Amino acid sequence: MAQEIIDLSLTVEDNMPAHKLFQSPIYLTALTHETTKSFGLGTKEDPMTFQTNYIGMLDHVGTHVDAFKHVNPKGKSIDEMPLSLFMGKAVCLDLRNIKDLEDITVKHMEEAEKKSGVKIDGHIVLLCTGFHARNYHDRKQIVWGNPELTVEATKWLFDRGSKMHGVEGPSTDKPTSNLFPQHRLCRDLGVSHFEWLVNLEKVVGKGEFQFIGLPIKFKGGSGSPVRAVAVINS
Repeated sequence: MAQEIIDLSLTVEDNMPAHKLFQSPIYLTALTHETTKSFGLGTKEDPMTFQTNYIGMLDHVGTHVDAFKHVNPKGKSIDEMPLSLFMGKAVCLDLRNIKDLEDITVKHMEEAEKKSGVKIDGHIVLLCTGFHARNYHDRKQIVWGNPELTVEATKWLFDRGSKMHGVEGPSTDKPTSNLFPQHRLCRDLGVSHFEWLVNLEKVVGKGEFQFIGLPIKFKGGSGSPVRAVAVINS
């Protein structure tokens, strides 16, 4: 059976946008092939040079997943969470009718589930609102315009066995409020989510597929960047 792998991850680069409360990352060249010539590695006829880059960033920058510890002081850190949470059967709901800063309701989810042809039952559920495609090159709007997944819609997912979901923007909560109701409900339910996913338009209408978004094993991590991919069987 042929498989198609679709990259759902944002490219990490210096000073890229971050959540309104977080610093943008620093990503710079540290050593270059030119500067490492002076190390005298390899042979005179065949010198060995190399490049390394410096990365300074929070564990919630770019395409990433929240650990339970992120909003729950008693929650498990990223290195303590089972890897099975970050991979498995998935579906992407088409919510491109949702506008910036709009609430995603239970009705929206029910309509999108029906349209997808997949009955949600323990799936990782990705929400394609078109937010990233519309706004990523508008540095202000990409940080200050994302929709909100309502607590009712989150509970709807939880009642269908979904322990992980994913969104395109920097948060599942809208940036114009500091109440963070969706994050607080996730804390109470013991579920979490992926944020800053991209290319979700490519998996809309694909039915059920496999999602993989494995985190870096940071000791005590409150979250982690992931290389998120969808594996489509064709």
